[in-house]
Amino acid sequence: MSQPDPRHIAAIAHGIRRRVLEHTLQNNGGYMSQACSAAELLATCYGGAVNLGPVAAPVVPPPFDRVPAPGAELVTGAVVHGEPAADRDRFIVSPAHYALVVYAALIEARRLDEVAMDNFNQDGSTVELIGAEHSPGFETTTGSLSQAISQAGGIALGRRLKGETGRTWVFMSDGEFQEGQTWEAFQALAFHGLDSVRVIVDVNLAQCDGPMDQVMTIEPLADRLRAFGASVDAVDGHDIGALIEAMGREADPGRPHVVLAYTDPVRGLPLLEERRPVLHYLRFTSEAEREKYAEAYEELVGKDA
Repeated sequence: MSQPDPRHIAAIAHGIRRRVLEHTLQNNGGYMSQACSAAELLATCYGGAVNLGPVAAPVVPPPFDRVPAPGAELVTGAVVHGEPAADRDRFIVSPAHYALVVYAALIEARRLDEVAMDNFNQDGSTVELIGAEHSPGFETTTGSLSQAISQAGGIALGRRLKGETGRTWVFMSDGEFQEGQTWEAFQALAFHGLDSVRVIVDVNLAQCDGPMDQVMTIEPLADRLRAFGASVDAVDGHDIGALIEAMGREADPGRPHVVLAYTDPVRGLPLLEERRPVLHYLRFTSEAEREKYAEAYEELVGKDA
């Protein structure tokens, strides 16, 4: 596995912010703060830190025209992650509301055709507003937040039984650590010694109802995770070099490894600061506000990655 190129990752991250803001302007709505906080995280994952199989060409997502049933063709979002192999990684996205940001990352990494955005949130489209198991980049249904870490544990245990050497990655949001299932899952990972499970967390300290520390604090998160049997690296989530190093580190034997990436939910779009304390979803309150964001978009387009 070759070392990821920080310049390539920076270009993907820049493209994520630009593409999500463009979509938000066109549709009067988008998960903009998640794009600002997670751009470098997802860019690093899709820029080579996660060992995914190659794709021959950017994937055009198929329509979702039937309810799953015995004998029906299976539509899965895993197709953009390349052909699975014993030594390749699996990548499970947990927070389904990050879907728009995931699609943007996949397009910038040339795994998903940009025509996908033409069908975003349309009837019959797999490119859903809230990602599901058939949406590009989503290998499993995530349902309620925190389910993916449990699913990853089952996948990793199955892979170990089959003798596969690839890792199983999970991308999480920090709000998922308010869920009891997350802690039960980490306890199970440690009990089964699943050191092939690697977790990267967008710790942007913001959630739907406001700042994390005003809703229900999760700190000291690193200490809590270590107490539940994980090894932990805490890094600046916008420092690509630090992300590459932490994601590439060998796990402690028998312990799942967690990269806590502390991020800024307005990074790259300082205008969004006016929306604090509630940053979860950006919908314009007036045409004047939309014009301000259109100007910010032009500035973002003009910047070098």
